[in-house]
Parts: sequence; C-alpha cells; structure tokens
Amino acid sequence: MSIPTATLLISCPDRRGLVAKFANFIYANGGNIIHADQHTDFTAGLFLTRIEWQLAGFNLSRELIAPAFNAIAQPLNAKWELHFSDVKSRIAIWVSKQDHCLWDLIWRHRAGEFSAEIPLIISNHENLRYVAEQFGIDYHHIPITKETKAEQEAKQLQLLKDYQIDLVVLAKYMQVLSGDFILKFPQIINIHHSFLPAFVGANPYHRAFERGVKIIGATAHYVTADLDAGPIIEQDVVRVSHRDTVEDLIRKGKDLERVVLARAVRLHLRDRVLVYDNKTVVFE
Repeated sequence: MSIPTATLLISCPDRRGLVAKFANFIYANGGNIIHADQHTDFTAGLFLTRIEWQLAGFNLSRELIAPAFNAIAQPLNAKWELHFSDVKSRIAIWVSKQDHCLWDLIWRHRAGEFSAEIPLIISNHENLRYVAEQFGIDYHHIPITKETKAEQEAKQLQLLKDYQIDLVVLAKYMQVLSGDFILKFPQIINIHHSFLPAFVGANPYHRAFERGVKIIGATAHYVTADLDAGPIIEQDVVRVSHRDTVEDLIRKGKDLERVVLARAVRLHLRDRVLVYDNKTVVFE
C-alpha cells in the first residue's frame, strides 16, 4: 500500500525565493518531498507550482497544514489548494443518449485507473439506465426543457449535495448548463468533439466535413459560463482524408473522445491541473 501524500497547488505573483520558501515549509515540518514542479508565466507575472510530499513523519496533522501554510501564502497573495492522496473524490457522470464515454469511464474505474468513487449518474434521458444498473450505480432521470431548466437544475444541485459529489463529468451530456448552476458548482469537466477553439457548439463533425479538414480532434475542458470556452485540460487529434464520410469522422472522433476525457479526469483526480486566467498548467 502506498504511503499517503499531501499535494499543494499554488499560484502567486512571481518573485525571488518562492521555491525555497515553499520547500522550507515542508522541510521545517519534517516532510519528505517526492515530487516538485513549477512554471513561470512571464506574461502574466505568475509563478505556479505543484509540490507533493509524504505525510509519514510530517510534524503537522492534516487539520493544521492548511492554516499553517496560509500564514505563508497570504503575504505572497497566493492562491492555493491542498489535497490528500488517500481521500477519494466522488464523481457524478452526466450523460444523454451516447454511451461510449460512459462505458469507458466505468471500465477504467473498475480497472483501478481512477482513485475515486462513482455513486451517481444523471441523465436527461432514460436510455442509459441499464448501464448504471449493471454496475450498481444510482441513476436519476431529470428531463430538461427551456421552461423547466431552472427547476430541474435545482434538483440536480440537490442530488450533488445529497451524494456529496466533488466532480461532475459531462460524458456527452448534450445540454448547456446555466451560468447560475456553474457558479454554484464549478468543478465540472466536459468533453467536446472538436479541437477547440475550432467548431464550438453543435455538430462539429458535420461542420468539419463540410470544411474539408485534414485532422479532427477532441477537447476536455473545465466548464464555464462561456460555451466550450473553459480552461483546456487535454486535447488530441487524428488525421482524416477526403475519403472519409461524416460517419467515419464520428467513428474516429468517438475513439478520441474516450481517451481524451479519461486522461483529463485522471489528471484532475491526481491533482495535476492548476487553473489560472482561463488556462491550465498540467504537471505531468
């Protein structure tokens, strides 16, 4: 069994001595750093870092780490997150009718690729209930119309609270979430079936075919109030040719969607993603 670790994700205005200051916090409290990475965005004037250390032998209890580090972070105007490797996130997967990303996430979870729990699936259709039943996952059907959107989103938010959900994964959930919903629950990852920022919105494969593109892609990103414009976590592409039909593009694209979404979820769960200025730094 692996030794539990703590991870700090930090962003702050760049200045001299930051690496030493953060490392010394861990060293002075008896910690052993096992991973450390950093990046400086000179345009934004920001220093961004991920530091992971073993909790065994660390002098501060888990409850005391955050207030102790905050005393260092505040004078630096730092934004930071603290995570523990043995605390499993609880994921809600949202779907509509397409099942390829749902199956892939569940299979990977059962294979041990994700250190998380999946207690809940939400859908605006009944079509995929049988998948949830096969794996003993609770399935809630919440249909959405323009007239009922606010009422139904309130039900969705209550379910996320009831199930103590940490992360929502939109695995081909073909509905646009309201800005109010995202404000109340911002931890959402979406898979979009194009290489963003190209072909935002609906029917990107059809539009790519009409444009005669030579590559198609998939993009996993955090959801914001701006459609398909949130911070990008992971992307990939595949080549297509003039011989490919729209159906060929969709088939190739689905393979990409599975892999790109899985990578993004895994990176998020391993605390490898730091968001700033609608961008991300991914510490792989």
